[in-house]
Amino acid sequence: MFRRFVTATSPLALTVSLIAVAPAALAAEEAPEAVAESGSGEAIVVTASRRRDENVQDVPVAISVISAASLEKRGDYTLGAISQQVPSLQVISYNARNTNINIRGLGSNISLTNDGLENGVGFYIDNVYYGRVGLAQFDLVDLQGIEVLRGPQGTLFGKNTTSGVINVTSRKPSFDPELSAEASIGNYGFYQFRASGSAGIFKDLLAVRLSGAISENDGFLWNKTTNRRAQDYLNKSIRGQLLFTPDPDLEVRIIGDYAKQKQNHVLNVFAGLHTTYENGATIANNWAQRAARFPGYTLPTFDPFDRVGEANSHYQSNMAGYGVSGEVNWNLGNAALTSITAYRWWDWNPANDGDSTSLPIVTKAQQANRQRQFSQEIRLASKGGGSFDYVIGAYYFWQIVRGYGASRYGSAAALWNLPTANQAIANAALDGFESNSTSTPETKTIALFGQTDWHVTDALTLTTGLRFTHEKKEGAYNQYWVDGADISGFTAAQQAAINAIRTQFNPVTSYATSFTDNSLSGLVTLNWKVAPDVNVYGSYSRGNKSGGLNLSVLPVGVEPDVKPEKVDAFELGLKSQFLDRRATFNAAAFWTEISDYQTTITDLPVGAVVGRQYISNIPKVRSRGIEGEFTVAPTDSLSFNASATYTDAAYVTYKNAPQAFERQNLGAIQDLSGERLPGVPKWAWTVGADFNTPLGDLGGKEVGLYAHADYAYRSNFNTSASNSAWAQIPGFGIANGRIGLRTDDGLWDFSIWARNLFDKNYFVSLSAANTGAVTAQLGEPRTFGATLRTKL
Repeated sequence: MFRRFVTATSPLALTVSLIAVAPAALAAEEAPEAVAESGSGEAIVVTASRRRDENVQDVPVAISVISAASLEKRGDYTLGAISQQVPSLQVISYNARNTNINIRGLGSNISLTNDGLENGVGFYIDNVYYGRVGLAQFDLVDLQGIEVLRGPQGTLFGKNTTSGVINVTSRKPSFDPELSAEASIGNYGFYQFRASGSAGIFKDLLAVRLSGAISENDGFLWNKTTNRRAQDYLNKSIRGQLLFTPDPDLEVRIIGDYAKQKQNHVLNVFAGLHTTYENGATIANNWAQRAARFPGYTLPTFDPFDRVGEANSHYQSNMAGYGVSGEVNWNLGNAALTSITAYRWWDWNPANDGDSTSLPIVTKAQQANRQRQFSQEIRLASKGGGSFDYVIGAYYFWQIVRGYGASRYGSAAALWNLPTANQAIANAALDGFESNSTSTPETKTIALFGQTDWHVTDALTLTTGLRFTHEKKEGAYNQYWVDGADISGFTAAQQAAINAIRTQFNPVTSYATSFTDNSLSGLVTLNWKVAPDVNVYGSYSRGNKSGGLNLSVLPVGVEPDVKPEKVDAFELGLKSQFLDRRATFNAAAFWTEISDYQTTITDLPVGAVVGRQYISNIPKVRSRGIEGEFTVAPTDSLSFNASATYTDAAYVTYKNAPQAFERQNLGAIQDLSGERLPGVPKWAWTVGADFNTPLGDLGGKEVGLYAHADYAYRSNFNTSASNSAWAQIPGFGIANGRIGLRTDDGLWDFSIWARNLFDKNYFVSLSAANTGAVTAQLGEPRTFGATLRTKL
């Protein structure tokens, strides 16, 4: 019989589902996908994030689930692409290291990444927490499914997170031989190959799975200075697994992976030029005035969507990530014992043109990383079925992020930045001047956590959870000069002036800091099964996001230590199914308040030549809103889905915020109390549809036609720490589609597809400067191609 595409597997429909991880399920077979036949009346049960098998509609937590089938229909194998399917998830990426992930408007700041600070959204692959967000930017390989949990998580997950969790699960090894592969080609030189194979080596004892992928495109930007394309992409990933089952009640899973990514990026494009402040006053030493000092320089068009940049210095975003993990599951009868041990590496090797122009101003501006982490989690989970269920666990995490910074200046730096200075002195100070820095933030975390479910009656369940975390952070920062013009021929007074300029740009500095923090967090949830297919719940969570370290050049009076955040989260939810479970409607209302919110401060006053960016605490922010998700399958061949989120995220109290660039002539600070948080659209929604129908027999195999279409919209949001009007991104919507033919057994599947079908021009980020210039990173243009898949 031809396989039907039903509600549970439509790409956006799965955002209505909730799932749970099941260490107790120790059989070697694949975990079931979130699939149920339309109208079958059977509950959808998956392996997911509550540590036991549960009906997805019975879990009183807001979780969006995306199955492997949904990912394949859209061709989504990166976190940025996947975020289009989950309205409450926002991913803004400047490059792999500097990626901001928010859920319900909270998680990370719109800023460059701080190596001494952690994200409020946790990212896991196969139960292993990834300590740096850059590790989440590789192509994802051989996926079983993805879950996005919203709100504070800590009483079930090893690492404490205050905004949510992205939990990725890969396919396990199978004792039955299987092989799948796909090849895609498209415009902009795109090609992609993905393959996965699994088989038993010793029957019912040892199985292996090997997966790999390679993706490449030629780039979406043109550099008119070098006459080369930019924003290209090359990603290579490989993943190997062993599954060892010496006893029906004992399972050992060993995973090793390696990924490498190479990009000729970031190439910023110029999106705007302002020569006056908001009130009409002229910006002194603005970008246009600076450019006019170089007669041979031609101004950019300031039309960002001509997709042309002009950087003359080398830029790249290259990285490699690799690791190994071991998971042991032991069925003890009424409970399951799980141990997860992992060690990971991440090497980040960037290069940047610091001024984005064809002039030799800032020829090097970068921060390389060498990250290492070790984690150990042990937990004991009841098997369920009684009046009382529990999960208890312990967690240890160690991480060090060694940072290697470099800044270098060229022959145009003096005239560009210091037009009134003695140019002989200024050029001697800056032309060829380079400073390097090192930073060593180190984290050690020990935690105990537990969660209980008391089934008061068949219809009423009380869930409680508690977590204690002890954390120590320490680190050191050193900045020093490594190159510069020989100034021995200058007088002592001139040498002092030269060194003063160098100190103004990159001072020699060295310091160390450390702190220890103990925190207690927890939750309480009451879930009421109003009817067999209707649940309502209410929950309160208290979370803590660990403090951080500012390891950089800090303005006078700024402390290197950042206090922890304290989170109070309230949620009311409804989960329902009707029309013989052909239709699902889920909704949640949330209210989250964060005290001592960790926010970005950009210290770049009027006339400053070098900005200082650091993290500081502000009194309070709040995020509140409503989420709704609906899916319906009127027939076995047709399904529709829709998801929407309204998020009102604002500063409650922030009276000393940095001034927006367009008002810097009015003072260095502004009051942002009551204003929106950056990076958060008020409205985000998605709609989608799937259709399939059998066409007939071909060579003894039934062939069917299938089609998919979806549209994702996000309203306007800001991408600056000061809510500058120059960094306000208009709302935009993206349409995608795919149509194909396939056999009922999956032997072959051919489809054509398009992303950004209507070639919508949109911004990923806008970055304003005190010179009045605005640079941008752009969303990808329309791409299209074809994919051939096979499964044996």
